[in-house]
Amino acid sequence: MTERTNRTVLLRGGAVYSPADPFATAMLVEGEHIAWVGSDGAAQAYAESADEVVELAGALVTPAFVDAHVHATSTGLALTGLDLTGCPSLVEALERISAFTRSALTRSADGPGAAGSGGVLIGHGWDESGWPEGRPPTLAELDAAAGGTALYLSRTDVHSALASTALRELTPGLAGLPGHHPTRPLTRDAHHAVRQAALAHLTPDQRRAAQQAALRRAAELGIGSVHECAGPEISSAEDLTALLALAAEGEGPEVFGYWGELGGVETARSLGAVGAGGDLFVDGALGSHTACLHAPYADAEHTGTAYLTADEVADHVTACTEAGLQAGFHAIGDAALSAVLDGVRAAADRLGLARVRSLRHRVEHAEALDDKTIAAFAELGLTASVQPAFDASWGGPDGMYVQRLGAERAAALNPFAALLRAGVPLAFGSDAPVTPLDPWGTVRAAAFHRTPEHRISVRAAFTAHTRGGWRALGRDQDGVLVPGAVASFAVWDVADLVVQAPDDRVAGWSTDPRSGTPGLPDLTPGVALPTCLRTVVRGRTVHRR
Repeated sequence: MTERTNRTVLLRGGAVYSPADPFATAMLVEGEHIAWVGSDGAAQAYAESADEVVELAGALVTPAFVDAHVHATSTGLALTGLDLTGCPSLVEALERISAFTRSALTRSADGPGAAGSGGVLIGHGWDESGWPEGRPPTLAELDAAAGGTALYLSRTDVHSALASTALRELTPGLAGLPGHHPTRPLTRDAHHAVRQAALAHLTPDQRRAAQQAALRRAAELGIGSVHECAGPEISSAEDLTALLALAAEGEGPEVFGYWGELGGVETARSLGAVGAGGDLFVDGALGSHTACLHAPYADAEHTGTAYLTADEVADHVTACTEAGLQAGFHAIGDAALSAVLDGVRAAADRLGLARVRSLRHRVEHAEALDDKTIAAFAELGLTASVQPAFDASWGGPDGMYVQRLGAERAAALNPFAALLRAGVPLAFGSDAPVTPLDPWGTVRAAAFHRTPEHRISVRAAFTAHTRGGWRALGRDQDGVLVPGAVASFAVWDVADLVVQAPDDRVAGWSTDPRSGTPGLPDLTPGVALPTCLRTVVRGRTVHRR
């Protein structure tokens, strides 16, 4: 159980990352809030009255991370079940699938409790773009590995999936849906249908176990809150309400839910969601060839898939703005982003620009941006909820982006530096399980972007992954360690604190004590990432190493 929150806790003898005092070594927490930040010498006055004194022994204290885009149940299933992320070949993938199904069937025979027991097994993470065979399994290969079981395996981007024959037979009307193929992975509506069929077989206990695993892992990594991106096509109303109820028990990170349904304002409110957005799909994903582009893919003779028009976007933004609720859209390709911007601008023409800007409507992923679209983001007050680990996973000269788009278009993706220069608010997330929960790895990915001109400083990236998530919710006062702020923070075992920026001149000045710039861990690729010693959410310790 977590501890009561009316306690007074003094932390001293470390480094506190705070704008209130760049040289702070101590911090006092009273209940759910930070009461004081300062030096060890001044902290002595609070030591005798504190309920607990934490000797930091040089550890770093920072605001807890905010992951601004997660799918908790799917993340938990990947953590506890079959995760093919990083699998190097088709042959090994089939071997892992076979071993997983045999093990799950054995556990099911011994009694309930296996992930997916009740008829359907669930896994995630395959990515044929890096396999030497250059293709996913055929249906015959999948059926042989699955041993006749009903099996759902989402691709790493979660916009297509492998579905065994047994699962296909559990999905009514599948053959007539867009995106269906008799032997290959399923996309579009066919994918959504088999996903719903698979998730419908999860029992409440299995769902809770998966959600607990995801939130526990987040806490272990210093994540104090997550934005759950739910919706009728990605999860279910029952899944979101169960997750919000679990989070309300106070044993782990806070959860803020988004419901991605077109025109779903009242549903979002009834479910306790903070916005009618998140994964409201305008298009799909580059890896699955479903991101919607202006020009054809380099390796396919089409431009992807459009799920929403600009008129539909406009109507949704209008309804959300009139209801005082944040809207949001999943948009990756340049054509999808054009539809979003045209729609938001039409809503602004109806309601007034200031009124639309005030809600800070979100765009999830927002990868294929040029200068014109970035300027429109700034004009319309849009928040870019982005995932730097996408570039780390699929960028570079030999990555999936180049396969799909060619080198020139691939090099323009995920332009974080240009977004910051234009004043576009950034909120970093993982899109877990698409990429793993890994906050320091996310900060590193932004600071060491595979395209150098898109890099930002570690400090800016850290802000986007802490305060940025709170600003996306309209809570500008949170995500910093200052007196009066909410006491959600993490304690880290670190070797050295440095200042890292793309411009060496900036980094050099920032390390001078006269600059008053607090340091952060060295995130140079190859250097070990910090270890989380403790995570505190609103004064409650939810993880202690």
